[in-house]
Amino acid sequence: MTKNSNMGRQRITMAKIAKKNHLQVTFSKRRTGLFKKASELCTLCGVDVAMIVFSPGKKVYSFGHPRVESIVDRFLTQNPPLRSSTAHQLVEAHRNASIHELNIRLTQLLEQLEIENRRGDALDNIRKAGLNLCWWQAPIDELGLNELERLRIALEELKKNVAKQAKKVLLESADHKRWQFLAVNGIGHANPFENKDNGICRIIDQAYGYGDGLF
Repeated sequence: MTKNSNMGRQRITMAKIAKKNHLQVTFSKRRTGLFKKASELCTLCGVDVAMIVFSPGKKVYSFGHPRVESIVDRFLTQNPPLRSSTAHQLVEAHRNASIHELNIRLTQLLEQLEIENRRGDALDNIRKAGLNLCWWQAPIDELGLNELERLRIALEELKKNVAKQAKKVLLESADHKRWQFLAVNGIGHANPFENKDNGICRIIDQAYGYGDGLF
């Protein structure tokens, strides 16, 4: 088995990425992280934030709390919007509460996305390690309930196939030795198509643990 050449997490050189596809993937990940940090800042500190990002493909992405337009207007005019009435204040409070809930939900979704990305990376590593590692020896820490259930079913099927093949090999070996004994000792002729003794099958089950049930 070859040694793992992975030296752990390495420091990324801060320079523009040359490959276009790598550039786009990195931009998408960093943009998501940037907006996540801005959302957390709004939730934890109650601040107003506006962010505008232009992608390498000239697409515009923005994040704002409460709204990008209002914050940009305040920045340009240095004049915050007037709250002239109680009704307007209630509307603003309700809107801010809704935005706060949306920011919390966004943070939760981003965390779930990060978990799924880590799980996908773990599965990719398992597939890459498959060249030097049997699939049933792969780490299962990152597998979910569905993946574990499929693995259990696969192990059940593997156990049945191994038991079936072991019985077949031992029966064929017993037949071969029987024919050799009859040929050497000149004892009659046996029917090669007759049913074989099931005692061998029972011996295999007892010797190798191929009984009913895996767990």
